Amino acid sequence: MTSTGERRFEVFGFDVPWEHAVGYSQGLRTGDLVKVSGQLSHDLDGNVLHAGNFPAQLEATLGNLDRVLSNFGAHRSDVVEVNVYIVDLRANFDAAVAGLKWYFDDHRPTNTTVGVTALAFPQQLVEVAATAILPTQP
Repeated sequence: MTSTGERRFEVFGFDVPWEHAVGYSQGLRTGDLVKVSGQLSHDLDGNVLHAGNFPAQLEATLGNLDRVLSNFGAHRSDVVEVNVYIVDLRANFDAAVAGLKWYFDDHRPTNTTVGVTALAFPQQLVEVAATAILPTQP
């Protein structure tokens, strides 16, 4: 737990090299709010996975989102907002829709999907950021 003034928050990271180089956390929790930084298709050593394969990158990206959420006791059903950044949106849109529908099933968070010309890593095709609200404990 890290505190800043009156605010208290908990942060989580995978300890991959770019977290330290850029200076950010994969996720942050304050109270019942969980903010998840843009996730991408990488392994726990920080290697980008599945170059050129959008569906596989999206699946791995969502797996990393699950890891961050679970660190804070959250689940994909707690996600209230998702922001998706896609390289070559027209070519990858249908695969993105299919992957997100599979991931969220009947749960329907708000969604902003944006086509971009590039992401942080040259082989990266998708990035997903999310906001979750933890369920109220009885």
